[in-house]
Amino acid sequence: MVLRNGKASSGAAAAAAVASLFALSTAAFAENGFQPRGYLGELEPELVWELLIGGIVLASVTSGVALWATSVIRRMRRAERRKNILVDSVLNKLQQGVVITDARGRLVFCNDRYLEMYGLTRSDAPSGIAGRDLLALRRARGTLDLSNEEFLRHAAEPEGYIGELPDGRFIQVKFSKLANGGSISTHNDCTELRRVSKQLLTTSQFLESVIDNIPVCVAAKSIEDGRYILANRAFEKLSKLPRAKIIGATADDLYPPRSAAAIREADQAALASGKGEYRSELTIEFGSRDLVLASERVVARNEHNEPEFIIALFQDVTERQALALELDKTRKFLELVVDNIPVALTVQNSSNGRYVLANRGAEVILNRRREDALGLTSGEIFNAKEARLIGERDELAIRKGGLMVEEHPISTKGGLRLFVTRRITVADEAGAETYLIKTHVDVTDRRQTEARMAHMAYHDALTGLPNRTAFLKSLSQMIEACDVASDEFAVLTVDLDGLAEINDVFGHAIGDKLLIEVARRIESASRGGIVARLSGDEFGLLIDGPQPSMGYELAERVARELANGFEIDGKTVRTGVTTGIALFPRDGKDAASLLANAGAALFRAKARARGTISVFAPEMDMQIRDRRALHQDLSGAIRNGELSLYYQPQASSSKLVAETNIVGFEALARWCHPIRGFVPPSEFIPLAEESGLIVEIGEWILREACRQAAAWPKPLQIAVNLSPAQFLNSDLVSFVHRVLIETGLQPGRLELEITEGVLIEDFERGLSLLRRLKALGVRISMDDFGSGYSSLTYLQAFPFDKIKIDRAFIMNLGRNVQSAAIVRAVIGLGHGLGVSLVAEGVETQEQLDFLVEEGCDAMQGYLIGRPAPIDAYPWLVGVTPRLGGASALARQAS
Repeated sequence: MVLRNGKASSGAAAAAAVASLFALSTAAFAENGFQPRGYLGELEPELVWELLIGGIVLASVTSGVALWATSVIRRMRRAERRKNILVDSVLNKLQQGVVITDARGRLVFCNDRYLEMYGLTRSDAPSGIAGRDLLALRRARGTLDLSNEEFLRHAAEPEGYIGELPDGRFIQVKFSKLANGGSISTHNDCTELRRVSKQLLTTSQFLESVIDNIPVCVAAKSIEDGRYILANRAFEKLSKLPRAKIIGATADDLYPPRSAAAIREADQAALASGKGEYRSELTIEFGSRDLVLASERVVARNEHNEPEFIIALFQDVTERQALALELDKTRKFLELVVDNIPVALTVQNSSNGRYVLANRGAEVILNRRREDALGLTSGEIFNAKEARLIGERDELAIRKGGLMVEEHPISTKGGLRLFVTRRITVADEAGAETYLIKTHVDVTDRRQTEARMAHMAYHDALTGLPNRTAFLKSLSQMIEACDVASDEFAVLTVDLDGLAEINDVFGHAIGDKLLIEVARRIESASRGGIVARLSGDEFGLLIDGPQPSMGYELAERVARELANGFEIDGKTVRTGVTTGIALFPRDGKDAASLLANAGAALFRAKARARGTISVFAPEMDMQIRDRRALHQDLSGAIRNGELSLYYQPQASSSKLVAETNIVGFEALARWCHPIRGFVPPSEFIPLAEESGLIVEIGEWILREACRQAAAWPKPLQIAVNLSPAQFLNSDLVSFVHRVLIETGLQPGRLELEITEGVLIEDFERGLSLLRRLKALGVRISMDDFGSGYSSLTYLQAFPFDKIKIDRAFIMNLGRNVQSAAIVRAVIGLGHGLGVSLVAEGVETQEQLDFLVEEGCDAMQGYLIGRPAPIDAYPWLVGVTPRLGGASALARQAS
């Protein structure tokens, strides 16, 4: 019987209780031997009432128990329904789709989100539907492109299965088994997550690409263990290490101990810096290279403001001659970079001319602090004349748009200075503003030095007169200006008589002062004509007009000027002159011929008698024939073994004259003629250069010098002169290389001496050959510096190892202040260029003391040692032990 309500249940329970009670009572009587005698009425009244009352009580108790049990069951069912409703409500409100199946794979539950994700309705997924049928339905509607087995296998993996729906959404499905044998799967829409992850990946790749392409080295390391966690491509290129080896390593793993210690010290300084950043220069060893790195370190902190990483930016500044720094967007870093540029720099707004930037170097030009100049125009800074000139040049540069370079003076607090100004216009990124950038380099001192050097190239250091080079140039110009048919002039070579005797008797100081006074009187006698000092005691003069009368008249006037003698330092000195004259155009139509013929006439005059005047005559050609004969003999001198090498020692200035500071020798050619005896180099070397034999002789000298030097026990330097004619041979570099290999001489011991004639003829070709020679490892020296052009351009274009100061300046040290000033300037110039200096012609202790005091690196001359065969200096090259007592080298020099 099904219970419908409480009352029915209670009545039934009561009836059942009465019936049960009656049956129990009857049974009890029977068990006790009582037999009913009829209906209840036949019983005694008291017994009947007792039975009825007991039955009623029993029915009531039974009914109460039934009611209580029914109430408990109903409460349990209501709680279960509420629980199911609550679970269904919670699962339906999840943002994830949820599907639960039983042990037989049939659907127990799926929430609304699941149906929404895949476009299903409740009727499409009724409770009890097989899971495989549900997947088949999704496959049919295009929301699943895998088989059931593949789908379940991928979904059971830890990362789950991510599928793409037709509308572009991505769903991540994860599947797991339940304890009762069923399963549960979650379906999460990860479209936005994938988009953000992709964007994050793209951003990360972009940042890595930016860091990787920064032109300076970038590295980051952990402060905790000092291991690198980041290194860009520039770091890889500089260190020549792969990034995989850098990341995770420490400085001790990558660098030698000295370099690693320097890096740790810089890291500690950055941590100790209160600014959180630290700039320094470090010398780091990369393999066999020692590089100087300009570095900037920044300490990165975590959210607790605790140091966590060190970020280092650095670049190689070892070879850098021009300042190139990475510009930072902050004004402070920009000013730091601009202020360290070693030139004056200004930037103006091209639209209104106002200064928007100026470095500290520009304060010299602006005549004020740069802060006070910003916002002003040129008209408000410079005087009216300079402002107008500067404004015109600025406008021209803006119109041209390209680089414009000019040199002009600017008034400064220190006076009028000469500046090289470079102007260029640039636009900002948006093209809205255009700026005029100007750099100013003060070249006043440089131009003055060049002017002094140019004067040295064309003027005699002692007398101030034009030298032979300038005289030949003037002579050529005069020839070009003449009409050969009608114009004529005379070339005079005047030789001072007895100068050698005066030097011997009174000393070189008196001799030098005599030359100065002679030059003054010859200039006076020439009455404004061209006068030059051609050599030690030889002067050249030019005079136009009717010839040879005008030439004779000038020669006699010069002789009269000098005839009265000279009072020098309280001593009376007398001298005369001997003169040779050549006439244009009769005796030659080019400068070299005229000067040579005037020299031949002078030679004839001196042979005749001192103090005479001689005009060139054809019979003087005998000299020329004699020179030709000497040339023929010279051509066979090498084959006949008549040439030999003498060696003159070169000493370092670290000590006085002693063999202990000899650093090398200069190889000098000597010719012993079988008939004439020793022919001076001043005769046969010019002859060899004129005839072209100098190439063959030069090759012999180089090979023989290298051969002998290679046999010396001591590895001293050996210097060999190269003639400009040898540079005309394109095989010069190969020849030098071949000689070094054949003789076994170390390239670093060979020093090739050249004059500026090598570069004058063909600058680019000569420069190329010098660079190729230097690449062999040999040293290159500029010989006779100051005697010719000695252009500073040569010193700027090629890194010479040594400069040799011409003996013409050294011999006058202590006699006039001009020579001392010139020598001092050349030494300062050489040291400024990082080039060592050698002084030639050192003959007195006074000259040596001056050079040592001025810091000249080395000396060469009779005071150090005379040219002699190497057998005369066996102890210097280590063949024999050094002699005791007085210096053997000093004895040789004496």
